[in-house]
Amino acid sequence: MKTTFKIARTSMLAAPLALAAGMVSAGGLSEPVAAPAPAPVPIAPAPVMMGSDWTGFYAGGQVGYGRVEADALTEDAEDLTYGAHAGYLYDLGSWVLGGELDLDGTEISQDDVDVDTVTRAKLRLGYDAGDFLPYVTGGIAQLRTSSSVDAFDGDDTGGFAGLGLEYRLSPAIRVGGEVLQHQFEDYNDSGEDIDATTVAARVSFQF
Repeated sequence: MKTTFKIARTSMLAAPLALAAGMVSAGGLSEPVAAPAPAPVPIAPAPVMMGSDWTGFYAGGQVGYGRVEADALTEDAEDLTYGAHAGYLYDLGSWVLGGELDLDGTEISQDDVDVDTVTRAKLRLGYDAGDFLPYVTGGIAQLRTSSSVDAFDGDDTGGFAGLGLEYRLSPAIRVGGEVLQHQFEDYNDSGEDIDATTVAARVSFQF
C-alpha cells in the first residue's frame, strides 16, 4: 500500500516537470529574440546655391577694330582701336545696372582725316545668367579728329548704342566683347554726319 502511494506521488511530481521540459524544448519558454534596430536613413546634404553677384567696381582694357563712314571720305576708314575702361555694376538679382567710362585711341585715317580718340559715358543694363552677363548699353560719345581741313580738325559729341557679353573666369577676372554703333550729326558744324562702328574684345578686373 505504501509502495503504491509512493509511485503515485512520484508520478504526480514527474508529470509537471516533463511538461515543463517539453515546453522548453519546443521553444515555449525560450528567451525573446530582440528585433534588429532600423538602419539609419542617410540625409542628403543641403544643395549649395551657386548664385552670382556682379556688384562692384571694375577696370580693364580693350582692343578691337573700328570703321568710320562720312560723305566727305572717298571710302570708309577702318583700322585698329585700343583703350581702357572703368565702371561700377550693381546686381539687383536678375538684372544688373551700371555705369562706365571708357577711352579709345585709334589708328583710323583716311583722306587726311585722322580719328584720334573716342570717349564714352555709358549706361549698362544686363541680365544675370550666372557666370555670363549679356547686356545692352548706350550713352554719350565724344569724337576727336585731326585734319588739315578745318571742319575735321576738332571734336564733337554724339550718341551711341550697342550690345555686349561678359564671362566671369574667376571672381576677379572677366572677359567679353562689345559692339557699338555711334552717330555724330553735323560734326564740328561741318554739315557732315559721321557714323562709326566699333567691335572690341575686353578684359576687366573686379575689385
